[in-house]
Amino acid sequence: MSEPLITYELDGNVALIGLNRPDKRNAINDPLIDELRVAVLRAHEEADVAVLFGHGSNFCAGLDLAEALARATGQIKPLRKRRRHNWHEVFDLIARGPIPFVAALHGAVVGGGLELAMATHLRVCDESALFGLPEGQRGIFVGGGGTVRIQRVVGTTVMMDMMLTGRLLSPSEGLQEHVVRYVTPPGEALGKARELAARVAKNSVETNWMIINVLPRVQDLSHDDGLFMEQLNSARARPPEAEQRLREFVDGKARKIQDNQG
Repeated sequence: MSEPLITYELDGNVALIGLNRPDKRNAINDPLIDELRVAVLRAHEEADVAVLFGHGSNFCAGLDLAEALARATGQIKPLRKRRRHNWHEVFDLIARGPIPFVAALHGAVVGGGLELAMATHLRVCDESALFGLPEGQRGIFVGGGGTVRIQRVVGTTVMMDMMLTGRLLSPSEGLQEHVVRYVTPPGEALGKARELAARVAKNSVETNWMIINVLPRVQDLSHDDGLFMEQLNSARARPPEAEQRLREFVDGKARKIQDNQG
């Protein structure tokens, strides 16, 4: 029996989802996307937070170019009807699903690997990570949502530079351009991601859902519409858990917020 392309482990209320093609630098092909979809949907049901990481020495080197070549030369039969790109579908299940995702990044985080990482909500890398968009040098274009997610984070100028020149961003540059929020010593990104996931899991499920679903939608709206959507969500009926948390804070029983948590 062949090894799974995606590993899945449930640690309490945190799902650990691993890309498992280390001999191919975790390059993304259709079978991997299919297994990733199954794992993400399982995490939606079982977990409150998920951590996404890569087995081996890289997070993800992007598109499986052998599969792309086979498709371009007609060796893979095209679908009879046009449908939504499977990467878009699965990455949106991560980005706009019911639970937050934390990414632990190391080694190559390039092309589709960067697009996948940017679908998560919190991103940690170690000092071995390199971020790039080599599609320009491959004669192709981004296809996993990069024009939307990456461009909105780093801006058009930075993304154009990365695509036109093939420039790789270092961990410090990734931090500067908001690709990541945390940088660790080599080998420690997954541990930090799990620590953050455990902290996020202490929030209410409802609040986490609003944070990851309302904020990106407000970004797409005008000023007035954004304020209106904020009011609609802040005025929603609060679950009993929210009342309990507010009461604990008022009574001085809430856990103290630590300074310098990064």
